[in-house]
Amino acid sequence: MKTNRPYVLTIAGFDPSAGAGVLADVKTFENNETYGMGVVSALTYQNDIAFEKVEWMSLSQIIEQVEVLQKRFTFEYIKIGLIQNLETLNQLISYLTSHISHLKIIWDPILKASAGFEFHKNVNGKLLEDICKQLYLITPNIPEALQLGGYHTAEQNVVYLSKFCNVYLKGGHDEENTGRDILYLKDNAQLVFEALQKNLKPKHGSGCVLSSAITANLAKGKSLENACSEAKKYVSAFLASNDSLLGYHITEDELFELKK
Repeated sequence: MKTNRPYVLTIAGFDPSAGAGVLADVKTFENNETYGMGVVSALTYQNDIAFEKVEWMSLSQIIEQVEVLQKRFTFEYIKIGLIQNLETLNQLISYLTSHISHLKIIWDPILKASAGFEFHKNVNGKLLEDICKQLYLITPNIPEALQLGGYHTAEQNVVYLSKFCNVYLKGGHDEENTGRDILYLKDNAQLVFEALQKNLKPKHGSGCVLSSAITANLAKGKSLENACSEAKKYVSAFLASNDSLLGYHITEDELFELKK
């Protein structure tokens, strides 16, 4: 067990069920040997199957939460999840990069809740480009990638966005190759991460968990490729941990013991 852990910050929505958002991110950070901290960007009224409403934090409220933490802690990696709109996201990223040196930001573009509630319908292409130029990595799933660009396929949009930053396309919605994820590197290279297990059970917040696991592994000094590989293992154990929609944060070894 590491006794000197890097600090990792998530800026995301508060999900009372702890399946997604800040609580899920912090659990993932902790279980991947980093010290997780969280800033709330929205209060959501939901459980694992129903989403009722959201109350947004203003940009100033988000920044105030960050500022208090900055007085005590240093962050090299910050994950951003649910944000009210791209304008707020752009201003937040500009603040973060101007106040924290050598910062790498991972954005998980949550456009729609797993329960069906849609947060963002229209995406401004030029603003999206400006945002991606400031990011290290974005982690959309296939439906999100379809909205993030002007092309007709998720792959075309992701290839386009990878001109500006690295893109990890989550393949849970891929009907032909379920669970096949692809990392599109900014230098045009592509790395494929195949599904590690079959018959995995869907989980509320699994996309948040995968993105957070990547962030934690990056904070530990792993390369992007290795961070994604380790995160893939972690989320696979999470998906296989039980039959409910709320997964357990366990390691591969713990999963093996559960299945004995």
